[in-house]
Amino acid sequence: MDIQALRQDFPILKRQVNDNPLIYFDNAATTQKPRQVIDAISNFYENSNANVHRAIHTLSLEATDLYENSRQKIADFINAKDWQEIVFVRGTTEAINLVAYAWGLSSLGKGDEVLVSLMEHHSNIVPWEIISKFRGFTIKYAKVNADGTLDYDDFESKFSKKTKIACLSHVSNVTGIINDVKRITKVAHENGSLMLVDGAQSVPHLAVDVQDLGVDFLAFSGHKMLGPTGIGVLYGKKEVLQNMQPFQGGGEMIKEVSFTPGAGCSVSWNDLPWKFEAGTPDICGAVGLAEAVKYLDAVGMDNVLSHEKALTKYAEEQLQKCSKVTVYGCIDFSKKCGIIPFSVKGLSSHDVALICDNYGIMIRSGYHCAQPLHQEILKLESTDRASFYIYNTEEEIVRFVEVLKEM
Repeated sequence: MDIQALRQDFPILKRQVNDNPLIYFDNAATTQKPRQVIDAISNFYENSNANVHRAIHTLSLEATDLYENSRQKIADFINAKDWQEIVFVRGTTEAINLVAYAWGLSSLGKGDEVLVSLMEHHSNIVPWEIISKFRGFTIKYAKVNADGTLDYDDFESKFSKKTKIACLSHVSNVTGIINDVKRITKVAHENGSLMLVDGAQSVPHLAVDVQDLGVDFLAFSGHKMLGPTGIGVLYGKKEVLQNMQPFQGGGEMIKEVSFTPGAGCSVSWNDLPWKFEAGTPDICGAVGLAEAVKYLDAVGMDNVLSHEKALTKYAEEQLQKCSKVTVYGCIDFSKKCGIIPFSVKGLSSHDVALICDNYGIMIRSGYHCAQPLHQEILKLESTDRASFYIYNTEEEIVRFVEVLKEM
């Protein structure tokens, strides 16, 4: 990749922050947007803005085509078998909640078990904890090793015929560890369990093929992969989605609502995927996400991953030279995406982030919505996190390390 040429596509990278060139290392939280995505959003509102599926006029037909063509592009991007397996949601969090409520409330009960790892983002923990209070099922938590890698033996040993669904992040948002979800999915299916994968940190960074992985559900967010905020995707196997009840009620998700005096209304659901998309969807968000997918396709997901791995390796080598900086997690780069959790001796994570900001460097501080991993595995209250993407450079890392040394 010609990184300098690619960087020209991102207007925000020309900014100065606190009289310093912007260095953006908070990509695990959200990525910046290329001009192509910004233009696609602007073009939609300037030329094709209308509601979808609900009219026969020209603008509505154009908007509907753009919206549904976006669904097909995303299906192709993750190699879904059918475009009807792509449900548009607000993001990874809503996608997982959709599964928990639309599938979990009707499929889980006393005596059942849900299997989750301790490295999960809160969005893959909290929904299950909430509905367990309604349904009375048990949640089992699989161990994570001290270096942040999954304890596969422990995870697999916790499967039983009681396990109805297993939930695992494809890539940890704290350590960047890439989990072998294909291996875990095989074990899940051998035990009659469904497999839900949090792909928020994998779909933007590496080639994901849902048919090869065999997963039943995959959740991911548009804003972490060059797309706009407020749009995300739940992939679900068609045969699983067909047997699920809607998550929300309202317009669009129904086929018919008929009223009978004395008996009230009877309702029939719309076809897939629309029965899960109540109300006016984020049409423009879908258009922007499709343009982001087009951009990533042009770059090549193998190139994205190899660039991140090279940056991560270089950054960790440089950070090792800083005597008061501690880097956490596995250093086997074959198992990682572009995320580095670290701390600086004598400073809180927020102190470090604020000082970096003074030099125009954007990093994350806190527990990154993964408190159990920090407290139980890393034995920390918080960490700083530098996370890289396609537009980051070695020169930015050199400047970052200079600032850390100055601290």
